[in-house]
Amino acid sequence: MAGGMFLFSAVDTQAKFLTDSLHPLQIAWSRQLGLLAGVLIYICIKGFGVLRTKHPGLQISRGVLAAGSAGLFITAIKYVPIADAAAVSFVAPFLVTIMGALILGEAVGVRRWTAIGIGFLGTLLVIRPGLGVIHPAIALVLVAATMFALRQILSRRLGDTERTATTIAYTAIAASVVLTLPVPFVWQTPQWGLEVGLLLSMAVLAAIAECMVIKSLELAQAVVLAPVHYSLLIWATFYGWLVFNELPDGWTWLGSGIILATGIYTLHRERLAKSKAS
Repeated sequence: MAGGMFLFSAVDTQAKFLTDSLHPLQIAWSRQLGLLAGVLIYICIKGFGVLRTKHPGLQISRGVLAAGSAGLFITAIKYVPIADAAAVSFVAPFLVTIMGALILGEAVGVRRWTAIGIGFLGTLLVIRPGLGVIHPAIALVLVAATMFALRQILSRRLGDTERTATTIAYTAIAASVVLTLPVPFVWQTPQWGLEVGLLLSMAVLAAIAECMVIKSLELAQAVVLAPVHYSLLIWATFYGWLVFNELPDGWTWLGSGIILATGIYTLHRERLAKSKAS
């Protein structure tokens, strides 16, 4: 999981660099190609049985959400520092808890609701709405986080009946199809050398990172691994400083700390709830 977060941060950094010359949707499409290639190779070896599913609508919807969240996030980091975008994206675990209660009927106690409220206050410290500190594009990160949370909810619905390989295959194919539709209208031919090299690197690293995260989830419970997701902020800050000379200000550090603390507490409470249920 930690290795996956390291690689995803590297992919986001390359994507932000490429937004100076290429359209974000084209970059998101290129990023998806690595996972699609892996799925197609898997189908060639194992056959089309991997595509058998009891919930084709949910599977395709998950892929559509994956395409939307990737496109919106890359569009956002064209205008805002990576570390700020990463911090705001961490509202996703709170949204998963809320949606789990509203959509799946999962029990959420007072302590977790309180932690969610405090976490959103931390998010407001990062964004500081109305003060003109953060670019309006940060709203795209909030929408992307919401779409990511919906993906997690769908994963929970699908997890009891669907194989992991099936979900990956549908996500890769559906996301690639959705992102392919607008590409002809925004296409800009990348220059050989740095741009093509970065696009290929993104595709390969994103596919490896996705596989690492999925493998980690096969080896351990999600509630145990989820706090490691927050290491993304460390790498986002490091890459932002190294490549773009961007460092978060004091308010962003404070808000990020609150988000991380309440997020880890929320996950801890979820783990306790699941252990009691079992």
